[in-house]
Amino acid sequence: MSTALTRIAAHNDLDVADLPPLYEVVDPEALAAVLESGGNALVGFEYEGYRVVIGPGPDDVAVEVIDENR
Repeated sequence: MSTALTRIAAHNDLDVADLPPLYEVVDPEALAAVLESGGNALVGFEYEGYRVVIGPGPDDVAVEVIDENR
């Protein structure tokens, strides 16, 4: 997940620490449980005007702008 936050921060010329906590949008324990389940799960959520899709592996991360003002 840090990869997604790193990409979003870089796109907005921010430090990752300047972004709101990710746990306000997604439960990190539930996300980890889904991704570690061994299936081909994809998890998607919106965060700060971006669509983030993680999976099937924890290093497979896609970030897409959904708020065109970003």
